[in-house]
Amino acid sequence: MLLHARCFAAAFGAAVLLAGCGGDDNGGKGKTPDFAHQDAFPSTYTVPESKPVLIRGATLLTGTGEELDNTDLLLSDGKIKRIGENLKAPKDAVEVDGKGKWVTPGIIDVHSHLGDYPAPAIESSQDGNEMTSPNTAEVWAEHSVWTQDPQFPLALAGGVTTMQILPGSANLFGGRSVTVKNVLGRRVQDMKFPGAPYGLKMACGENPKRVYGGKGVAPSTRMGNVAGYREAWIKAAEYKKKWEDYAKKGGDKPERDLQLETLAGVLSGQILVQNHCYRGEEMAVMMDIAKEFGFHIAAFHHAVEAYKVADLLAENNVCAAMWADWWGFKHEAFDMTEANIAIVDHAKACAMIHSDSAIGIQHLNQEVAKAMTAGRRAGFDIQPKDAVVWMTMNPAKALGIAEQTGSLEKGKMADVVVWSRNPFSVYAHAEKVYIDGELMYDRNNKKRQPRSDFELGILDPEGVRP
Repeated sequence: MLLHARCFAAAFGAAVLLAGCGGDDNGGKGKTPDFAHQDAFPSTYTVPESKPVLIRGATLLTGTGEELDNTDLLLSDGKIKRIGENLKAPKDAVEVDGKGKWVTPGIIDVHSHLGDYPAPAIESSQDGNEMTSPNTAEVWAEHSVWTQDPQFPLALAGGVTTMQILPGSANLFGGRSVTVKNVLGRRVQDMKFPGAPYGLKMACGENPKRVYGGKGVAPSTRMGNVAGYREAWIKAAEYKKKWEDYAKKGGDKPERDLQLETLAGVLSGQILVQNHCYRGEEMAVMMDIAKEFGFHIAAFHHAVEAYKVADLLAENNVCAAMWADWWGFKHEAFDMTEANIAIVDHAKACAMIHSDSAIGIQHLNQEVAKAMTAGRRAGFDIQPKDAVVWMTMNPAKALGIAEQTGSLEKGKMADVVVWSRNPFSVYAHAEKVYIDGELMYDRNNKKRQPRSDFELGILDPEGVRP
């Protein structure tokens, strides 16, 4: 599947982060119901065996607010082993000269549709929006992912090591998202980030009311949107209680409902809400709905007006995934500022970049650079050590994987990018990209520039049709 050797060993399953009983019963006496069903389509991703790697004398942006000059980084057994000066290399280590280079954690994109909207962009392969009902919480994005999408390797060349693939935004409830490592595999389970929580894609505003109002059905207004959310959460709360009562008392087992199961997973804290939402007052409404039904919104996506409610985001511990300068393509995207990310960050809220684009995902470092520059113009003192968090650590927080990745810290996954220079320079390139310590991409070695199986036989090694 990869042009260079990579072994997919026997499945070890997902190390589930959230408690649940598992199994077909979705419950059992004395146990918490597993509404997420992490074991239904388990991750078969395995950490590849690779030699230790010692990157010497580079500038490290750790993702924890530090910039370390002339520092060594040792990767071993798929983890970050040591950080320091003049580290001793293991006997079998591959040494990388980091002089003049910059090193960051792997980029994490919280909003991607790769695989669900693959290239070539033809109608028969557009599988991201189940536009058949305002509530399609029962669908899972992973079941549309075409792993042969040639856009995955292009994102890798831009330093992206992890991404969340989401359903589209036509519906109030679009379905489950999936978090993947950016490796090629025969099936999506070979890519699934072990133990990462599922997300639930929700959408505010123009999209659902336009799609369904245009069909003459509800919702056709923003107040119709909110009524639809609340009705669904009432049903989900009732469903959750039935299963919890069954888990405590036994008796007749309730009938499974895939749609309500996903919503109950949110109410139980097993599934994270990822909410498409542009306008400030709508974000405030959604946070009120979350309080009413007792769940938490992990992140608002697109969030063009996040700067208007930055204090509320901080108070409610809600992240905002934003663009650097996309705006004005529809009414709800009009009232923006290029300092949006910087303002949210200054308010001590969780701010980050995202792509929502197969092209944008290839240069998220440059998008962060634009947002950093706009913030500086607005009077904020933002340094590279601060801005790198917008594409690494904060996305990891929004996806519930910050304990495993998102920063250069001992014991974390060795997801690392070596840049030719300051990554926020327009001239910077990702020279080497490591995932769990394996060199997955090398700009100077074509044998380490993977392609999907779909491309093989279409393009010759020089990228020209045979």
